[in-house]
Amino acid sequence: MGAFHAYDIRGIYNVDFDKETAYKVGYFLPELLSADKVLVGRDARASSPEIHEYLLKGITDAGADVYDAGLCTTPMVYFGTAFYGFKASVQITASHNPAQYNGMKVSRENALPVGLDTGLGQIRDWIDEGRPCTPAAVRGQVHQMPQIRKDYLDFLLKYKEDWSGLKIAMDVSNGMASLFVHDIFGDQPAYIYDDMDGRFPNHEPNPLVQENVADLKRLVAQVKADIGVIFDGDADRVMFVDENSRFISPDLMIAVLGHYFLEERGEKGYIHQDIRSSKAVGEYLAPMGGVMNTWRVGRAYAALKLRELDGVFGGELAGHYYFRDFFYSDSGLLAAILILNVVAKMKARGISLSQLIGRIEKYQNSGEINFKLDRKKEAMDAVRDYFMAQEKATAYMDFDGYRVEFPDWWFNIRPSNTEPYLRFLCEATSKQLLDEKVAKVREIIEQYK
Repeated sequence: MGAFHAYDIRGIYNVDFDKETAYKVGYFLPELLSADKVLVGRDARASSPEIHEYLLKGITDAGADVYDAGLCTTPMVYFGTAFYGFKASVQITASHNPAQYNGMKVSRENALPVGLDTGLGQIRDWIDEGRPCTPAAVRGQVHQMPQIRKDYLDFLLKYKEDWSGLKIAMDVSNGMASLFVHDIFGDQPAYIYDDMDGRFPNHEPNPLVQENVADLKRLVAQVKADIGVIFDGDADRVMFVDENSRFISPDLMIAVLGHYFLEERGEKGYIHQDIRSSKAVGEYLAPMGGVMNTWRVGRAYAALKLRELDGVFGGELAGHYYFRDFFYSDSGLLAAILILNVVAKMKARGISLSQLIGRIEKYQNSGEINFKLDRKKEAMDAVRDYFMAQEKATAYMDFDGYRVEFPDWWFNIRPSNTEPYLRFLCEATSKQLLDEKVAKVREIIEQYK
């Protein structure tokens, strides 16, 4: 069952999993989460209708009712789960992956994520054991739930402020944000790829890959936009381009959100970041009253940690942003609304987005570098041990790979939870120092290929 990962079920459809897997996930889910009704949504991929059909058959065969929300963004399902009090939900999506992929994101009560360690592993084991799926004496019913779209839109619109002074460029990636962008952002942005198309004919729906952002960068320059906005396939992530068509590292936007929550609303408390986030984020937010909490990568960990801390908000390098206001969950649309609010106010004060980011960004950053190798743990340990023998560390974290900080640089090295990669990222106070450290890491890891 190679489709079961730390955060969700995902893979190439009819290779890594198939309709029978979808049926069994549906059948076992009500028992796993003690749910007699399950909220279900889906994205627009070509394989989603078949997965949807068999998932629903599994749920109803188990005797539970389905509340079918139809075409959805993933955060729309999170919203419905918490807002209407469901104990279980599934969004059929492969998020930012190419069109031949699909999957399922599972949530429990209060939109808390169900990951491999919190339930998906149990379902995988039941499937592997060949546990029977005997239809219940009384099968469940399927109910349509069209009202969820309006309720979610109403929720989002509460946060919209005046953007009349902003020129916005927006790439919707032919993804699920197409359901909402015109209702939220109106005719103001210059749009591209705002029609929903699960084939993703223009580019893959992953804004972290820079070739997928190239069209947005051109659009920003063409229309002289103040900001470019790009969503991923299921609209749980959003990323940004400044007025000079420069891509902004998503972790830096955590600091931008501080102007809304900490400065404007006066909230104080914990701000979540993942283990890869720039040191500059915490340094920028500290004077506003933000206390940084660093934790593992991925929604399965971030949403739980933010709830545990009752944190104000948080974000990740991958472009997820989590909000206490949003059931401690992530929403690309809500993040875009709040960031546009901040950028509009900054422009009114004569501060461009690039100038704002320039105030935050203090370090040279390598970006995430991927090494494909099998001996991941040995390579990680070798990198850690080499540098800790050379220099005295000022901070050390070992809960998601390793993050080791030194006076003038730091690094994170971690195994991917979903791909056969070892991921490395570092920051330094100068480009020369950064290049030296990256070169040394490449030299060490080469020995383990």
